Amino acid sequence: MSHEPSPHLPHHRAILMRGRDPHEAHRVATPLELLFDLTFVIAFSAAASPFAHLMAEGHFAVGLGSFAFAMFAICLAWINFSWFASAFDTDDWIYRVTTMIQMIGVLILAVGLPRMFTSLDHGGYIDNAVMVMGYVIMRVAMIFQWLRAARQYPGGRAACLFYAGWIFTAQIGWTILIFVDLPLLPTAACILALGIFELAGPIVAERLGNGTPWHAHHIAERYGLLAIIALGEGVIGTVASISAIVESQGWSMDTVLMCVAGTGLTFGMWWLYFMLPSAKVLHIRRDRAFVWGYGHMLIFAAIAATGAGLHVAAYYIEHEAHIGAVATLLTVALPVGLYILTIFALHTYLLGERDRFHVWLLAGTALFIVLPVVCAGFGVSMTVCLTLLMLAPAVAVIGYEVVGHRHGDEAFERMLSGMRAGGNEPSH
Repeated sequence: MSHEPSPHLPHHRAILMRGRDPHEAHRVATPLELLFDLTFVIAFSAAASPFAHLMAEGHFAVGLGSFAFAMFAICLAWINFSWFASAFDTDDWIYRVTTMIQMIGVLILAVGLPRMFTSLDHGGYIDNAVMVMGYVIMRVAMIFQWLRAARQYPGGRAACLFYAGWIFTAQIGWTILIFVDLPLLPTAACILALGIFELAGPIVAERLGNGTPWHAHHIAERYGLLAIIALGEGVIGTVASISAIVESQGWSMDTVLMCVAGTGLTFGMWWLYFMLPSAKVLHIRRDRAFVWGYGHMLIFAAIAATGAGLHVAAYYIEHEAHIGAVATLLTVALPVGLYILTIFALHTYLLGERDRFHVWLLAGTALFIVLPVVCAGFGVSMTVCLTLLMLAPAVAVIGYEVVGHRHGDEAFERMLSGMRAGGNEPSH
């Protein structure tokens, strides 16, 4: 059967925000969502660059604390928008303009990140006014979106109103932080409390009424796209390291090794991520969305930190780092280890059972995380150590492609059988 093209040109008049069909076929990310994600390229870079500098200076506690705060703000802002868009994207002019305002908020947040890092490093206080202002701009725009959905989507009115009220309450707290000058520890405590408050909102809201009609395959694709954007930091870090080698040594075998190591590590992390059975499981087990969704904060942070670690390696090669070879390698190895561990943890959580084969894969992965660090301690060149580290995700990838995928299929079938036995026939 031939399909005639629509005779109408696209237009974006205001329409009712009725909620999308969670079983809609061929639901994919929209051009507007891709444009929105471009602002997070800037945000990830704004967090990774000062983090790499602090690591290279040996200011580990300040660097880790600042980076954790920055990544939490970035990820939380993205997460709430993306789940809303999965449920209520109308793509009319109102929705588009509101999304543009949110993009402005992301950019302001990114502009404020270096000031926050610098304030913690030099003054022992948190200069978070600009980044919090950007975050609040984003969240106020989200309040408008939720109120619009509450008015026009009766089936989700309770959940939408709760989201709007919860976000509004949180923004009062964040705004107070801009104007109240508190010492470091009380400020950090307030940030932690507000962060937990923000995270709890969706858990409560989605249990009210019918929740929101988010689309499992769409949201899984959205998370995958942001993971790819975060992996861009690995590419940038690789280029920085290659440039450092060329500047100090010219073109050499180290240049080739660094290119292979950085690209191979980024590629292996990408391959490993898309072994998660996210869309398949979330489509039939929507109750597993919260742990999966929030667990990705660790994944995104670990990816960005790996890229920052490759920047630190560039500083080390240029003799601009104030830390040794082992510490430098750890700035890459530790986030890679956290990333792989989180991927395995989410895989286990999604399928609802442990796989003994994963223990062997994790053991092999650990070997290629520890071995490069030991080699760095014995004076092996940084490029060789990074090349060895590149094999850490490769172990898991090869294990999955050879054996693990069959285990995953069997676990998924057992999940389906258990649901049928319990009278919960999965929808298609």
